[in-house]
Amino acid sequence: MSTETPTLESLQAALDAQQAVFEMHQSMNVEVFYWWCTAIMIMIHAGFLAYEMGASRSKNALAAGVKNVLALAVIIPTFYLFGWWIYNAFPGGLIPAEASAALPWSQSMGPDVQDMGTGIFWAAFALFGATTGSILSGAVIERIRVSAFLILTVVLGSAVWILAGAWGWHPDGWLLTELGYHDVGASGVVHAVAGFFTLGVLINLGARKGKFINGIAQVIPPHNLPMTLIGLMMIIFGFFGFLGGCIIFNGGETGWTTIYNNPTNLSAFAFNTLMGFAGGVIGCYIASRDPFWTMSGGLCGIISVAAGLDLYDPALAFIIATSMGFIAVKVAKALEKAGIDDAVGAVTVHGFVGFVAVILVGVFAGGTPNVGGNPEISLYGQTVAAVVMAVVGFLPGYLISYALKKANMLRVPDKAEDLGIDEVEILAKPYPETDVPAKTSLETQGA
Repeated sequence: MSTETPTLESLQAALDAQQAVFEMHQSMNVEVFYWWCTAIMIMIHAGFLAYEMGASRSKNALAAGVKNVLALAVIIPTFYLFGWWIYNAFPGGLIPAEASAALPWSQSMGPDVQDMGTGIFWAAFALFGATTGSILSGAVIERIRVSAFLILTVVLGSAVWILAGAWGWHPDGWLLTELGYHDVGASGVVHAVAGFFTLGVLINLGARKGKFINGIAQVIPPHNLPMTLIGLMMIIFGFFGFLGGCIIFNGGETGWTTIYNNPTNLSAFAFNTLMGFAGGVIGCYIASRDPFWTMSGGLCGIISVAAGLDLYDPALAFIIATSMGFIAVKVAKALEKAGIDDAVGAVTVHGFVGFVAVILVGVFAGGTPNVGGNPEISLYGQTVAAVVMAVVGFLPGYLISYALKKANMLRVPDKAEDLGIDEVEILAKPYPETDVPAKTSLETQGA
């Protein structure tokens, strides 16, 4: 045991050492939290994969699944190349600011033992982008070329949504600093943008063959409805990682804050995420009695309350979600009557519900102050921002898909659509034993 008398200097040194250890562990906690949020978000893509494979006819099942795997694979490197830079360079509008630290060759965009934040935040944002690609993927199944889908999903997942994110999520984003925009769970910057981008693509892509006969919509049932329902439940699971990634884990004494630096916590998110899920399911069930839409109601409900996840009373969140679930079914039917073949209801579930969710924050939380001198939340600001989100999504979706259509690169040929995309582009069958009965195989083997 030391018998030396501690001095002020030695006590200060010991205190500094303890403080350094504490801060290191705080930084590690931040890393661990977002690491697991990102991992849980991968479940969203597993869910979309199962959801869309089940929703397709069997001749297109593999193409629907492979599209989801490829969407994840192409968005990650392109988000590394330019998506992260867009988020950091364009918060003020369309003129880039200095953001060299976000360029792929900068020191911060690689292993650095002194930086315990950049990589893990980039990863979470890359997965948000991948989610937008999956939102597009389901709506266009059974008739889009895989190559066209990949072009569109890179534009959406690594450029369009993150531009909206720079405007509505960045601390210096002009929607926040000028209008007081509030969208903590990404109802607008992810779901509305992706939903309206999808609408633009669907207008040029057209309906599946046989979907409309003499202008009347026909039912094209999923080939595997149970797989679709399981996929939707997996997406709901993944949403806990998605929404966890939307809260800021601060070190030191600050605690949890929203992306706008308002105080909040995971408890608020938990109440309203689950109340939103429950309300959405009930609303869609009442409106449709359809298993597919009942499960989609879980997504409707969560997206409808996500923008105000930190602000709503749980009872209010439940009422909003139930109402939006009910209305979403009616909107989807109206879109179908208008000739839009949205195979999974993505335009309604993500676009329409996300759009309205942004406005509802202005209705129910108008007057709530923002920090840092930004304007308070208002119905005017939320409405303008919702329109911005819709336009930012729709225009590139429509224009780029129009160009692909004119170049004959958007849609598979009629013969390929008849045979099934698996036969033409994937060169594999999801259920090969369908054409080779077991008894034939046994006879061939002399059994």
